[in-house]
Amino acid sequence: MSFVAIYARVLALLKPEKRLAMILAAANIGLAGVGFIEPILFGRIIDVLSNSAGFSPDENWSRTIELLALWCGAGLAGILAGILVALHADRLAHRRRLAAMALYFEHVLSLPAAFHSATHSGTLLKIMLTGADNLFGLWLAFFREHLSTFVAVLALLPLSLYLNWRLGLLLIALIVVFALVSAIVVSKTEKAQGLVEAYHSELAARASDALGNVVLVQSFVRLALEAQELAMVMERLLKAQFPVLNLWALMTVLSRMASTITIISIFMLGSWLHLHGQTSVGEIVSFMGFATLLIGRLEAAMGFVSRMFFQMHSLGEFFQVLDTEAAVRNRSNAREAGALKGAVTFDHVTLSYDDKRPAVIDLSFDIEAGKTVALVGPTGSGKSSTMALLSRLWDPQSGSILIDGIDIRDVTLESLRRNIGVVFQDSAVFHRSIADNIRIGRPEASAAEVEQAARMAEAHDFILRQSNGYATIVGERGVNLSGGERQRLAIARALLKNPPVLILDEATSALDAATEARIQKALDTLMRGRTTFIIAHRLTTVRRADLILVLQNGRVIERGSFDELVAAGGLFAELVRTQFQGVG
Repeated sequence: MSFVAIYARVLALLKPEKRLAMILAAANIGLAGVGFIEPILFGRIIDVLSNSAGFSPDENWSRTIELLALWCGAGLAGILAGILVALHADRLAHRRRLAAMALYFEHVLSLPAAFHSATHSGTLLKIMLTGADNLFGLWLAFFREHLSTFVAVLALLPLSLYLNWRLGLLLIALIVVFALVSAIVVSKTEKAQGLVEAYHSELAARASDALGNVVLVQSFVRLALEAQELAMVMERLLKAQFPVLNLWALMTVLSRMASTITIISIFMLGSWLHLHGQTSVGEIVSFMGFATLLIGRLEAAMGFVSRMFFQMHSLGEFFQVLDTEAAVRNRSNAREAGALKGAVTFDHVTLSYDDKRPAVIDLSFDIEAGKTVALVGPTGSGKSSTMALLSRLWDPQSGSILIDGIDIRDVTLESLRRNIGVVFQDSAVFHRSIADNIRIGRPEASAAEVEQAARMAEAHDFILRQSNGYATIVGERGVNLSGGERQRLAIARALLKNPPVLILDEATSALDAATEARIQKALDTLMRGRTTFIIAHRLTTVRRADLILVLQNGRVIERGSFDELVAAGGLFAELVRTQFQGVG
């Protein structure tokens, strides 16, 4: 994204508070107006005093008082405008910063699994925090400096030409020098700064990766190596950053030189014009005020350009993430699903993640509400992809999926997923209390309901053994719990949600045989009257399924009951023999 495009996007995020932003903008225009009115009034007063011989003392005093009164009025207006900006600019910038973070956070959570698998969570967090901080700084600077600088430059240049075109040309020359130097430096350093930001993202990803796997780092004695590799990234970052800093330092020096030369030139040209009767002392003083004001504004603008240059890549990453479209979105006419019964139909469904190799091919089946279906097959056969389609984590390229005869794309995502409970193979938990983790699907559930779900999932006893019972914080990624304990929390979570459609993705794979037997009884109670899909490699868990679908390479190659499929002697029978007889 270009410099101008990014800045326009930054200002566009102020739209929800457009009215206040416009008031603050008007106050800035007032401040800019005061800035260039004061040198004019000062020059007029100098002319009155220097030409006082031709008027009486009372006339000179009257003219001076009028000019001073105008000056006081302008100063008072500037003070009031400054108070307004000081009171509200910071508050506006803080509110919009948090709103931008919330917008980014919500959008990232809606993006598909493919995006998250390709982008490290540490990088996403760095982009959010850095981008929000840069937005805050730009909004604050816009209302305090940028807008008044822009207005001052636009007003001063025509005004200076009107007052004295010869002196005005010198000010225009200053603008041209600033613009040329800035353009040269930006063009030479833009690519290098992009590389610097890439190293910053790599730093965030590496640090997050190591911190998230600290047990692995310590177990394999990688502490020194991880620190060394991080230091190498830092070294490359500094090597890329220093040339950029050198060019910007050179630009600052050249800009100051141009400012000094311009002021001296204005004084010399003004003196020559005065000696030849082509300008007054007051005009020279006004132009010196203009030059000082303009140089100050342009130096502030140069500081803004410099800061913006160093921030534009991180802001570009921020907007690039916001511009990433979710693979699955609500249709414009999507409606609430309400309470579904759970009859599921897949009608010639095909899904491909990369438009090259399909994950699911022409998948069709009808499941009555309350039935149990097992999806069986080798790794990569399409079992998880099928269930991802049911939850609308993906939409198929062709075909349709219906629940109770309603295309799931015609209902809102939130209402669809409220009707589906999932127990994943890798039981994810938040760094929150055990009770909060069980309440994920039903945050309004009472303590008694949470405890009942935990009892049914055979989790109540181990929860009571924790230091604070249900209030115990499980740690990041559930580090304080065993795999089996995390899985029992996931089962309790699904039990509490009480959905009409249930997906068990290897739900008992991390449990020992005795615990699995106890939980299976709870699962049987949970599955009764609900449409249940079981993804399983341990075929003992699917023996009582009403229907077994055997998938291979994204297609259903066999379907039937356990006994029917064993008798058929196909792939399912081979899988059964392998597990039950230990055949390799």
